[in-house]
Amino acid sequence: MEKRSILHMLDPMPNNSPFDVNMALDAGFDVLIPYSNVKLDGVHGLTQDAIFSRGPNGVKRTGLFIGGRDIGLAIDMLSAAEQAMVPPFEISVFADPSGAFTTAAALVGCVEKELKTKHNLDLKDAKALVFGGTGPVGIATGVIASLEGADTILVDHLSAETANDLAKEYNRRFKSNLKGASASSDEQKAELIADADIIFCTAKAGIQVINGKVLSHAKALKVAGDVNAVPPAGIEGIKSNDFGKPMEHAPNASGVGALAVGNVKYQLQHLLLASMLTTDKPLFLDFRNAFAKAREIL
Repeated sequence: MEKRSILHMLDPMPNNSPFDVNMALDAGFDVLIPYSNVKLDGVHGLTQDAIFSRGPNGVKRTGLFIGGRDIGLAIDMLSAAEQAMVPPFEISVFADPSGAFTTAAALVGCVEKELKTKHNLDLKDAKALVFGGTGPVGIATGVIASLEGADTILVDHLSAETANDLAKEYNRRFKSNLKGASASSDEQKAELIADADIIFCTAKAGIQVINGKVLSHAKALKVAGDVNAVPPAGIEGIKSNDFGKPMEHAPNASGVGALAVGNVKYQLQHLLLASMLTTDKPLFLDFRNAFAKAREIL
């Protein structure tokens, strides 16, 4: 009799995400075990408890999912879990804190497709701004774009120091080449976007970051992507379902809306979770795997 599949869901926060729980069940896992308030130094022991209790065949039906909100911590936890494996007792591990990795991968993938289709440009030929760039999705978006060669700036609403500190931290982690900036006024935003090819908006839901007046200064803009599905849109004029529609306030550019991004994000998370149940060798999944899969989907 085949053993039931089990996903152990490790989270440094007080609770696991219901979104991730639903996604894991729909991807085919039979049993989900949530763990809250998990510390980095506890990951090794939890991983070895999971791998040694089921035998070499049972580990193929066992996985770890790492959540939380801190993408650096999630990567460290993923690494700690990988280091705890003792072949042939190895299981797959998937880190996607706050859905940041799959959301960012979907956002950059959608924008990349528009950039290539409409303008025959690659990310390496583009300047990109990430508004809301100091949150989990913003940082992950910036890292992916930078690793693909885009000249990428993380934009914080209040503090250039915060943006620069995070850029330096994640450049050290991933060998990216991020920069930081701040823009709290329309004048500062207009100045920043004047020569940008791409705008990513990953700010908090329900907040309009860039209005039509500011967008009129974006003379070089080619594609803008917004992950805010709660009105008003983060970028004025982009509707949730837009995928390549010309933008009202920047007619030479096309927009990608939150639901278009969300559709790809949903597919990504489902496919990566499902792959943990079908692989013959352990997988260790993060934003890099998510972006590669996004390109396949798109």
